[in-house]
Amino acid sequence: MDLILKYFPDLTEEQKQQFAALYDLYLDWNSKINVISRKDIENLYEHHVLHSLGIAKVIRFRPGTRIMDLGTGGGFPGIPLAILFPEVQFHLVDSIGKKVRVASEIANSIGLKNVTFRHARAEEEKGKFDFVVSRAVMPLTDLLKIIRKNISPKQQNALPNGLICLKGGELGNETMPVKNKTTLWDLKEFFEEEFFKTKKAVYVGY
Repeated sequence: MDLILKYFPDLTEEQKQQFAALYDLYLDWNSKINVISRKDIENLYEHHVLHSLGIAKVIRFRPGTRIMDLGTGGGFPGIPLAILFPEVQFHLVDSIGKKVRVASEIANSIGLKNVTFRHARAEEEKGKFDFVVSRAVMPLTDLLKIIRKNISPKQQNALPNGLICLKGGELGNETMPVKNKTTLWDLKEFFEEEFFKTKKAVYVGY
């Protein structure tokens, strides 16, 4: 939790309590339904919560923005972002029902009012959103084909509507087909922990 305050010092008391509650909740749920590697649960704040919040370092979503988290798993990056941006609406979608249940139960436990959930494949979700966010669910070009239908034409943020995803490693080949619309940020520019050395935020505008 200290790690979150290190990079996001202006949290309200409610936000601090919500972030602080995540560890015990994920520890408990993960013992029943495995949404995070058992070996990795002790790194929850660095590898999952702070990693998710890397998106908040490249854009501050305006109130009223609608965001879909595709392939949310246990709620990443959607739940940490929903805590940070309480006036933004998040729709968390995953094809695995038990993972959606974990994310939903955790959001309810910490009192999040700005999230909805759907157990569905990405192709089945027809809603319109300003942004789609994800953590490395599939190759970039495949993801872009699926979500094209979901991007709203109405603009209200500093970045044009589009996709923001978190990925690791060398992304040159993956971004090549859309390089004119793509911006990459190295998360090591924002976070000094070793984990972020190879992590990137990828934005593709529509």
